[in-house]
Amino acid sequence: MTAASASRWSASDYARHAGFVPALGAPVLALLDPRPGERILDLGCGDGVLTERIVETGATVVGVDASQEMVAAARARGLDARLADGQALDFDAEFDAVFSNAALHWMPDADAVAAGAFRALKPGGRFVGELGGAGNVAILRQGIRDELIARGYSLPAQDSQYYPTPEDFSRVYAGAGFTGIQANLIPRETDLPDGVSAWVKTFRAGWLDVARVPDEQRAVVAEAIEQRLAPKLRRPDGSWFADYVRLRFTMVKPA
Repeated sequence: MTAASASRWSASDYARHAGFVPALGAPVLALLDPRPGERILDLGCGDGVLTERIVETGATVVGVDASQEMVAAARARGLDARLADGQALDFDAEFDAVFSNAALHWMPDADAVAAGAFRALKPGGRFVGELGGAGNVAILRQGIRDELIARGYSLPAQDSQYYPTPEDFSRVYAGAGFTGIQANLIPRETDLPDGVSAWVKTFRAGWLDVARVPDEQRAVVAEAIEQRLAPKLRRPDGSWFADYVRLRFTMVKPA
């Protein structure tokens, strides 16, 4: 199973139900600390909300994403967004920094991502970002799996997302040549204003593809998953949350 087979995106659904993703990326953007005149690669730029904020600092930014629909949404903002697989980057010492928010966990070939990011940076360049870490959305993932299996759908033994421990992540990136690696897990209970059902349809459309859930059944399945998870992910006041765990990191390419 490839990354593409387990991830599919609707830019409109993402804008409607996933506004918390760029909003919660603000601390990572601050950690990047982009400067006027820098050339920065936004790896997994999505619809370009954070890319646009980097551009506003005076940096020159190239955004790449594997979703044609997301790239189109980013280009509609006037951004330099390009369709590209983050596991097959072909830049060569072009950037002062690489930035990535909530994207690397969709790229299971971590060694290829690390090697491509290293090549893309100028000597002395930095890589700053955040992705899902070990234990990320474990309750959500198990609930989705349990409901699909109960309904007779066939699933691979493992999900395809890359949710590493800090130790595993650091080992991969040190192997690519990076130094000064700082990687820390951040448990972050994250509000879902539109509930679990909307999250499933937005963030796991590709997984429903893998399970071969018919389009006309997806809303019903998503609602069933929400009800299954209500005891764990619905608060007493009726609001919903996701059991996010993020891995935030910084590193540098030696000068």
